[in-house]
Amino acid sequence: MSASPQATPAGEKPAQYFVPASSPWPIFGSFILFILVIGAGSVIQSMSGSTIAPNEGTLNALLPIGLLGVFVLMYFWFRDTVRESLGNQNSLQMDRSYRQGMTWFIFSEVMFFAAFFGALFYARVLSVPWLGGEGKGVMTHEVLWPQFQALWPLVSMPSGDTTTAMGPWGLPFINTVILLASSVTLTIAHHALLVGDRGRQISFLAITSLLGVIFLGCQVYEYYHAYNDLGLTLDSGIYGSTFFMLTGFHGLHVTIGTIMLIVMTLRSMKGHLTVDNHFAFEASAWYWHFVDVVWLFLFVVVYWL
Repeated sequence: MSASPQATPAGEKPAQYFVPASSPWPIFGSFILFILVIGAGSVIQSMSGSTIAPNEGTLNALLPIGLLGVFVLMYFWFRDTVRESLGNQNSLQMDRSYRQGMTWFIFSEVMFFAAFFGALFYARVLSVPWLGGEGKGVMTHEVLWPQFQALWPLVSMPSGDTTTAMGPWGLPFINTVILLASSVTLTIAHHALLVGDRGRQISFLAITSLLGVIFLGCQVYEYYHAYNDLGLTLDSGIYGSTFFMLTGFHGLHVTIGTIMLIVMTLRSMKGHLTVDNHFAFEASAWYWHFVDVVWLFLFVVVYWL
């Protein structure tokens, strides 16, 4: 029989490394992600008109089930982690592990977006000039598309349809100001936490969360404007696909970051975050600032240039 851990005075980190009890969430997470992937694959096949999946309707239903399961998983797993933190069970070594884990997670996200920016660079700087007859070993574009013009963005398609590029100085610029302002308000909230000003901490966290929601609302309207007024859709060639791929995945990250900020606001209201124990806040702040930096690259490369 293992000995019970010694009680640790409040406000002090335990000296021993905390080993959590057996958890059902890793195996549950693997199962629910399997369901999510099967459902997502079936929906993509259905949208493409494929007849590979025999039970299309049943398999499509797995996508919402998988998405719901992910949210359930996150709620209960993070609930257990919060309880461990509030129970003062996390040692200094565990704290370093959390920081290293979040650092590597953000690094993986950097590589995630680097791949998408690389695809945009390849299409814009290499493929388009090559198809236009520049450089060595070029392809004669008349064979593929007689009306092709080596210009970016590609607003003309082989079908003869045309689209309009999204300009930078409307909603994209407003969203840039919103995200930059949110970084400022989040920094103010962080400083308030460090000096023990709980009221200011909660207020500016709530403002930051609201700015995230406003950003998402503006992006939804931007997509509506693109589809209905500009003819810019996912079917609009390489320009449309890279535009929605980059901005869409960034919007997903903003959604995740906004949820994290809302949770931090609620936890601040409950008094969970203190001067000595607030890594959850720092992790959320790191993630949000990363999302802001990615948007700056998006605004310059996708909208402006």
